[in-house]
Amino acid sequence: MKKKSIIPGFGLSMGITIAMLSLIILIPLASVLAYSFRLSWGEFIDLITRPNVVQAFATSIGCALAAAVLNCIFGVILAWVLVRYDFPGKRLMDGMIELPFALPTAVAGITLTKMYSDGGVLGRLLESVGIKAAYSKTGIVIAMIFIGIPFVVRAIQPVLEKLPDTYEEAAAMLGASRFTTFWKVIFPEIRPALLTGFGLALARGIGEYGSVIYISGNSEKNGTQVVSYIIMQKLNSGNVDYEGAAAIALVLLIISFLMLFFINIIQHIASRRTNA
Repeated sequence: MKKKSIIPGFGLSMGITIAMLSLIILIPLASVLAYSFRLSWGEFIDLITRPNVVQAFATSIGCALAAAVLNCIFGVILAWVLVRYDFPGKRLMDGMIELPFALPTAVAGITLTKMYSDGGVLGRLLESVGIKAAYSKTGIVIAMIFIGIPFVVRAIQPVLEKLPDTYEEAAAMLGASRFTTFWKVIFPEIRPALLTGFGLALARGIGEYGSVIYISGNSEKNGTQVVSYIIMQKLNSGNVDYEGAAAIALVLLIISFLMLFFINIIQHIASRRTNA
């Protein structure tokens, strides 16, 4: 006798899920593959090994990696403050963490460029200590930090909220310092979530366009062109090159998937050790 499912309408729900998944994710990704395969292997290699393309990949990955690491440091601090302390304006600060998600990335890019340019408030301050933010890789990292910080904070926050205070109390009673308590007691608990936030911030930063396009300066000479800008160049030029844009996008997609895959493996191993 066939066992009746406790969830009604499973077939219809699964059909709708597969249809939406195909329309939103699978078919667009398949189109990237289809356009990329129009190039021969030699044309594909020649395209992705051009100096400006290689430089753009190095800039995107390097800046995204630096921004993701900094997001992990500041994200842990922000999540800790929001979870462990009560202060006036806490709810407002907690809501502002979501601002990079709600704010259009182009608006964020224009605002950051204005603030960090030579005539901006923060730009003049950094210029006084010899740091040029706008139209440099420093500006790209700043923009990627802005759009990536919510991923880290929102990944760590629930873990800290569920972490009992008794762990820290027990460590303090045994004579552990604050640093030892954090490193040996708290950090192993938040490590899987931290890796998740790191991976999401890294993947978002590598493919970011709107928030970095203005502050970067897009200078091939200064090495501030990002991969997304190279793709848009091929789509907006007089002779639109869909195949070239799709080929570069395919490499970018593969890099992002591989990074997320390895980070998920590390996260899984860390979770098993923590649960053990």
